[in-house]
This record gives sequence, structure tokens and C-alpha cells, in this order.
Amino acid sequence: MDYEPLPSWLGSAATFLVGCCLGSFYNVVIHRWPKGESIVSPPSRCPACGAFIRWYDNLPIISFVMLRGRCRQCRQGISWRYPAVELLTGLMTAGLWRLFGWSASFFVFFTFGSLLLLITFIDLDTYLIPDVLSLGGLILGLGASAVLPHMTWVESFGGAVLGGGLFFAVAWGYQRWRKQDGLGGGDIKLLAMIGAFIGWKGVLFTVFVSSLVGAAVGLLVMARSRQGLVTRIPYGPFLSLGAICYVFWGERLSQWYFESLGL
Repeated sequence: MDYEPLPSWLGSAATFLVGCCLGSFYNVVIHRWPKGESIVSPPSRCPACGAFIRWYDNLPIISFVMLRGRCRQCRQGISWRYPAVELLTGLMTAGLWRLFGWSASFFVFFTFGSLLLLITFIDLDTYLIPDVLSLGGLILGLGASAVLPHMTWVESFGGAVLGGGLFFAVAWGYQRWRKQDGLGGGDIKLLAMIGAFIGWKGVLFTVFVSSLVGAAVGLLVMARSRQGLVTRIPYGPFLSLGAICYVFWGERLSQWYFESLGL
């Protein structure tokens, strides 16, 4: 029996909803993992009063809107991060499905995007990037080159070497010049992981975008904090942004750029 293909709008809606539900779980990981707590038990509870959250108060995005961003029991505010992670995961999942369909590339880049989301929000909270995510992702990225149609193992390995080596050289040079650390080891490992998934072109694109956006945001944060160059800003979120932008638009933008130069 022949089956009709899933309508585009229905597939987008389904993958968006699945992504939002996964984003709810990612919130648990982001909140508990850096503290060394179990991500399985106990069930979700309010960080302010400790009250357990009922299933109908734990629906992705919807519950936050219905409760107006407050705990049902103590009325303390709920962080914007929770619906943001759910929404971003949903949009990412639907976008990847529309881009790749049900293919190996979809599952590879969904894994990649999920790692970037977890790293982004953990870095924002703690200024740390867990090795289990960056180095584990590096291994996954190298292995994924075997199933990606436009990525060879050599390109994946070269991207990882370029990413890690480039930021290691920058960190070494900054330390020699300023006698203090500029880039953390977590950023070096993260860019190596990014290179393993999207190759050397992706590394260059990621560095360009992250530097541009990071500089703009950094100037705003420094102006508001009035701490100047000593203002502490996590760089992992900017690298993650550049990498996911490359997955969606990098190839087309890179092709347009080189064609405009006549290369």
C-alpha cells in the first residue's frame, strides 16, 4: 500500500511540538546538571518554594502563558529561560525538518543543535561549558561524518583541528600579551566540536558571526555595567549562534560571498 507523504504544515507542526517537549526536558538538564543533581528524579518543582509542579502546569510554553510567568503556589516569578528554551528547541526542530526531512542529516544536526542549546544556557548560568557536552559532541561530530552526504571524515577532522587550534592560538597569544586568560578552555573545545560537525568553512563562518555579534553585545554590556574590558561575558552562546546560523544559511551565504568576489 502506498502512503501519502506528510503535508509540510503538519510535519512542521508535529516537529515543533516534539521540539517544545524536548526543550522542557532540556530545561531540567540546564538547571540540574551543573549542580550535580539527577535529571530524572525528583519530578519538576518550583525553585523558590519547592512545590512539585503538576503536569498541567508543566506544558511547554502554554503553562508559562496561562500562569502569567508565576508559580501557582507561591506566585514567585518563573525565569524567561524556560519558555525561551522550549520555543527555541521547537523552532530549531521544525526548521531542521523542513531543511533535511527525515534523513540522517536531520538527526545529526538536531543532535548538534541540542548540544549547542544546552551549552548556551549552561554557559550563561555558570560561565562553564561541560566537557561531557563539548568533547562528547566532538566525538559524535567526527563519527557523524560517516553518514552526512556532504561531509567527509577528512573535512570533519580538519574542521575540528582548525577550530580547536585557532582558538588555542588566540588564547595563547592573549595570555602572552595581557598576562591573563582571554578565552577559556571550554570555548576552545566548543569550537573544535563545531568544526567536527560543520567543517572548516563552518568554523570560519562561526568565528566571523560570533565575533561580530559578540562585539556588539559586549559593547552594550560594558556600557551598562561600566566595568570596561574586565566585564565578564560568556562567549559560548555567540559561538553556538554562529554555528546554528551556518547550518541553516551558511552554505548559501558563503556561496553568494565567494561568487560576488568572482572566486
